[in-house]
Amino acid sequence: MKDMKDSVLNATSSALCPLNENYKHILLPLVYSLVFLLGLPLNGAVLWLACRRTKDWTCSTIYLVNLSLADFLYVCSLPLLIVSYAKQDCWPFGELLCRLERFLFYTNLYSSILFLTCISVHRFLGVCYPMRSLLFRTKKLAIFATAITWILVTIQILPTFLYARTGVINSSIVCYDLTSPNNFGNYFAYGVTLTVTGFLVPFCIMALCCGLMIRTLIHTDEASGMDTSLRSRAVRTILLLFVLFAISFLPFHITRTVYLFVRVYRVGDCSLLHRVSIAYKIWRPLVGCNSCFNPLLHFLIGDKNKTRRLHELHKNKVGPSPKGQ
Repeated sequence: MKDMKDSVLNATSSALCPLNENYKHILLPLVYSLVFLLGLPLNGAVLWLACRRTKDWTCSTIYLVNLSLADFLYVCSLPLLIVSYAKQDCWPFGELLCRLERFLFYTNLYSSILFLTCISVHRFLGVCYPMRSLLFRTKKLAIFATAITWILVTIQILPTFLYARTGVINSSIVCYDLTSPNNFGNYFAYGVTLTVTGFLVPFCIMALCCGLMIRTLIHTDEASGMDTSLRSRAVRTILLLFVLFAISFLPFHITRTVYLFVRVYRVGDCSLLHRVSIAYKIWRPLVGCNSCFNPLLHFLIGDKNKTRRLHELHKNKVGPSPKGQ
C-alpha cells in the first residue's frame, strides 16, 4: 500500500509541477558532443599507446588503462544521447539501449571514482611507506584490485539497468534519466546507498591519502635526497588532482541526492523542484567531462614511460620516422 501511495504521489507531483526544460535541448547536446569529440580520440590514443607501445606495464599503468577503457565505452554511447536531446527528449532507440545507456554512464562514473581511489592509495603507499609497502605495490595485486573494482562496480550499478526504462510523455517516447516518476520512492534508497558506497567512502579515502601524502612531503627534509622544488611540485600535483576530483564528482552527487529527496518528500513544492532539477540536470552532463580529463592523468602522474609516451604522440602526429614503425 505504501509503494502504491508513493507512486500516486509522484505521478501527481509530475502532473502538478510541469518543468520547463528547454535548456536541455541546447546545453546537453552541446556538452555531450564536446565530450564525445574530445574523449573518443584521447581515450582511444591512451588505449592504443598502452597496448601497442608500452612494454613495461606498472601498477599505475594498469589502473590508468582501465580508467580509459571505462571512459572509452562511455563516450561511445554518447551519440545516442546527443540525438535524443536534440530531438526534444525523444528516444527512438528502444528500451534495451535506454537501459544500456544509463548503465554505461554510471559504470563509467563509479569505476572512474574507484580507479582514481586505487591510484591515490598506491601513490600514498609509495610516498608514505616506500619500503614497507613494496609487497603491496606489485602488478599482480594491481590486476587483482582492478578485477575487484570491476566486480564491485557491476554489482553496484546492476540495479540501474533494472530501474532505467522508457516511457511516454506528451506522445513521445523518452528514456528516463533515473527511473520513471512513479518509481522514485523505491529508487531514492538505492540512490542514497550508491552515493555513500560509490562516492562518499572513496572520497574520504582519497582525501585521507592526499592529506597524509602532503604532510609527508612537507616534512621530508633535504637529507632524503628529494629536491625542494620537486617536493613543492608533487604537493601541487596532489592538490590539483584532489580538487579536480572534488569538482568533478561532489556537486553531481549533492544535486542528485537533493533532487531525489525533493521528488519523494517535498511533493508539490514546484518552485523548489524546478530549482533543484535545473541544478542536477546541468551537473549531470558536466560530470561526464571527467572522460576528457582522465587521459591527461597519464602524463600528469605517469610513470617512467611518460616521456616516451609524449614522444610517441608527437611522432604519430608528424608522421613515421624514416625507419618506419
